[in-house]
Amino acid sequence: MAEALQKLILDELDKKTVIDDTRSLIIPGQSTPAASSEDQITILGALNSLLSREMIEYETHEVISHAPTSEGSQILQDGSHEARVWSVLPLKGSGTPVSPAQLKTKVGDETAKVGQGRAFKNGWVGKEGDGLVKIASEIRDATQEDLKEILKTGTLAAGEKVLADLRKRKLVVQKKGQWFTVKKGVNFSTSTAKPETDLTVDMLTSGSWKTATYKKYNFEAEGIPTSGGALHPLLKVREEFRNIFLEMGFAEMPTSSFVESGFWCFDALFVPQQHPARDMQDTFYLSDPKTSLPPNPEYYNRVSKTHEHGGYGSIGYRAPWSDEESSKLLLRTHTTASSAHMLYKLAAACRGEISKDDSAEFTHGARPTSGSDQDDGFRPAKLFSIDRVFRNETMDATHLAEFHQVEGVVADRGLTLADLIGFMRVFFKKMGIEQVRFKPAYNPYTEPSLEIFAFHPQLKKWVEVGNSGMFRPEMLEPMGFPKDVRVHGWGLSLERPTMIRYGINNIRTLVGHKVSIEGIENSPAVLF
Repeated sequence: MAEALQKLILDELDKKTVIDDTRSLIIPGQSTPAASSEDQITILGALNSLLSREMIEYETHEVISHAPTSEGSQILQDGSHEARVWSVLPLKGSGTPVSPAQLKTKVGDETAKVGQGRAFKNGWVGKEGDGLVKIASEIRDATQEDLKEILKTGTLAAGEKVLADLRKRKLVVQKKGQWFTVKKGVNFSTSTAKPETDLTVDMLTSGSWKTATYKKYNFEAEGIPTSGGALHPLLKVREEFRNIFLEMGFAEMPTSSFVESGFWCFDALFVPQQHPARDMQDTFYLSDPKTSLPPNPEYYNRVSKTHEHGGYGSIGYRAPWSDEESSKLLLRTHTTASSAHMLYKLAAACRGEISKDDSAEFTHGARPTSGSDQDDGFRPAKLFSIDRVFRNETMDATHLAEFHQVEGVVADRGLTLADLIGFMRVFFKKMGIEQVRFKPAYNPYTEPSLEIFAFHPQLKKWVEVGNSGMFRPEMLEPMGFPKDVRVHGWGLSLERPTMIRYGINNIRTLVGHKVSIEGIENSPAVLF
């Protein structure tokens, strides 16, 4: 039928040049003009097909019409509620009045309820005793007449006020329709043969390609999406973090050691051997091999002595030291273990154990801090790392057993807590997170310490995104740092800022079996 309708439209245009109103067309297979909305939708499909070949042009005209509802159709057949009420009542003075209960029996509850009030309003009925009677010998059922006119023309000559009343009574509904004015296009023809879309071998062999009509190529059409790989949102945010750190002059630390000893993960950071974080319910320990090789003996002895007996202005933990606990192998619980390795290497330059040139890889050739009265081998450093850590966590909407930590340290003389807060505000602002709060906290290896919170718009609450503080002298001085050197340290989650950035409210839809592959492919690049 589609081709027949297209042929009809083209033939009509060939005769008239312009089709003023498509409602005058008779669709093939029908006997009446295409006045209904359904007919015009059918015609629209044929028009769009011809328009794509530039054979025609058309203009759309919208029309508002009305049609009776099911209740309105009932009134067309039986009369309005008020007319039906009037019809069953006796004329005043010529019969027994009808009680309200009898009226419901005669015309039904709904008709009695609606029609009685309107009949009174029209002056058609009145009361006589406890019953109802006619007070008008003849009536004109205007509601039924209006509905007949609407059924025939789709509108009402009486005007919008009457139409609005009928809509309010739910007797008619408003419908939006459309019709079209059609004109000839630049490629007008009475032939409906479709243009060729492909150049085939047969066409080349026969030579028919020379006279064939070809479909116009759409250079603005979007191509088929490629099926290549896509970066996960975590990788995108990770790269943005790296760029921020590098822009701020940081050097990246090596973090390939997923397995660490208890010494570097806890002891070197002045975490007591009795700390609950070292329990099996919080940390994953290796069963084979179980223990690590010992660190530098002199440094090891300084650390164990500080833990057990104190030093460097501290009384220590006054608890027995366990070599077995220190040598246990585990999956690192934080990348601060890597920071401890690098700080130890930085301090080795102060002790003269490595040359200044060897330490240049992470100090960028930094010179002594201005104001220091001697070159004791110390060079300021800014270091960062982004890698995976492992904790024996109960998984929920914001926690996983394996996640990424963004670690950073700044080592220099005379640093203060205000410097750390200022840096963190600038760092998060570069990430696009403006709402940041700091809360005093306790960490064994930093004093003072701060928890960092950011507002999550989807969860509508503040979520912890990191921890920070100034490393304690009990950690730094056994490594060999001068007494006036201070080190800022912080660890941030990679997953939670990513969730905030991408509007994700459940971490299990970011990492794990619930991840949407389509969502990863369509996720935008993050530009802080």
